[in-house]
Amino acid sequence: MIEIYKESMYEILQLCEDEIERIKSPEILEVSIPNPDLSSSKHSWRAWSDLASLLFCRMLTPQSISTQRVTLRYQKLNRTDSFHNRQSPLKEEKYGRKSLFATIHKNEEPAFLFSYRQALKQVNIAKRRRVLDLGVNSGDEFDIIQKMLNRSIYEQMSLIGVDHSPSAIEYAQNRFNHSNITFHCHDINDLESLNLPKSDLIISIGTLQSPSIPFKTFFMSLIQNYLSFDGAVILGFPNSRWIDGEMIYGAKAPNYAFSEMSLLIKDIYFCKKYLQQHKFRVTITGKEYLFLTATKIGLLKE
Repeated sequence: MIEIYKESMYEILQLCEDEIERIKSPEILEVSIPNPDLSSSKHSWRAWSDLASLLFCRMLTPQSISTQRVTLRYQKLNRTDSFHNRQSPLKEEKYGRKSLFATIHKNEEPAFLFSYRQALKQVNIAKRRRVLDLGVNSGDEFDIIQKMLNRSIYEQMSLIGVDHSPSAIEYAQNRFNHSNITFHCHDINDLESLNLPKSDLIISIGTLQSPSIPFKTFFMSLIQNYLSFDGAVILGFPNSRWIDGEMIYGAKAPNYAFSEMSLLIKDIYFCKKYLQQHKFRVTITGKEYLFLTATKIGLLKE
């Protein structure tokens, strides 16, 4: 156990890094600290929670030692247990219902849910009538739209989801047995063959940056050919990794052992500039997921 009294966070970080490096997953590192609920405590619960993520640990329920001190328990994550590292014999099933990806429940993560809901409010989702979701998988984005709207408004909408995973699309079809939702098991690089109508909201979360998609040309084609004149866009860029069931902050580019966000920022900036040139108002929000939200200037005002 590491006992903390008046050490600075610099000293604490060094102590914990050394100890976490020594133990193996799923061993637990115990850290005795002054009770953060006391006004005299130097560090808040938020600081200790952030530390867990930075150390690639799962923060377990703290244990009270006394009114003055508590024990934090950091369980070391298995950093190889991630769908990012898995190769499936069937490419599309890396994201299928039997994959590690299917164990992720991003709608239950406040860091994702709050920012996605905020983006839907920004595009005035109640005013939208035709929604296209690329990389829809099991339909989580549609689930939040349904929850946000009253039934009469929701049923007037037409929602279309496209994904290349057969098992994910089958699950989504059973999950949303609604006449106003259509799912296509299809390669989004070949959208043209689906003969889709233009939509007044296009959503894509964590899909357009896939290696198989020519990002810039595909994005420009999407705006030009599949978005209505008064349409809006919500793009979600993961600034996190899912490791051993935990959402860990920070995108990781190839050839880097640490979080490095140059490619992420470059792609977001390209989309932002392109949309602004086409008279869109663009905002970037979020943290673990960065949301680019774009609406046509002067249209669909509250």
